Amino acid sequence: MASPAIAAPLSPEEIGQICKETDDTAHCARLIEGVQLKRLPGIAVRDGGVLTVSLYPAGTATFADTESLRGERSYSLWDYLDPINAVLLYTSDVDNVTYTLMQRTNGRKIELPTEPVLSPDRQRLATADFCATRCVNELAVWRVTRDGVRKEYAWKPTTPWSDAGVKWKDADALVVEYTLADPEKKSGRLERRLTDPGWIRSSPP
Repeated sequence: MASPAIAAPLSPEEIGQICKETDDTAHCARLIEGVQLKRLPGIAVRDGGVLTVSLYPAGTATFADTESLRGERSYSLWDYLDPINAVLLYTSDVDNVTYTLMQRTNGRKIELPTEPVLSPDRQRLATADFCATRCVNELAVWRVTRDGVRKEYAWKPTTPWSDAGVKWKDADALVVEYTLADPEKKSGRLERRLTDPGWIRSSPP
């Protein structure tokens, strides 16, 4: 009998060790998947270019690597978010990287721009995606419900950022550490509450 799955995020140090001799980020993600498949028995299995994820209480969902004239699109198991019973897949499409979150209870999927951070009350996810190219350059909050995940709030700084990381201070507030996109690369830190008036609220589906 397989051991029960538990959330198993890898530390930055573990990722650095696993990926120190990889060719690219997709290769790194596939090696991380190999570690996670062992840590998360019963969650997913790989057969060649196909990753099969188990649904709960029954069923499966498949994610197949595909080739096109532009290059390869691939999926790799990245993490399991136990509090919301969802898997997180590292999704590589040529030079573009996103994360696919799938809820195991209903098989619903959503593509997120970067790795999400779950709020303490398990009701929301936060993402901070900032860089010079191929980024949405916004801080976003996503609402998690039984019926799916949708963007609830978004915010963009008035001064461009080159990088940022986000954490939850509590269920109603975020802490963001950022680097300004200027030659001096100045860093800063700010807090944003969900009640702040500067958020752009997304329309419900």
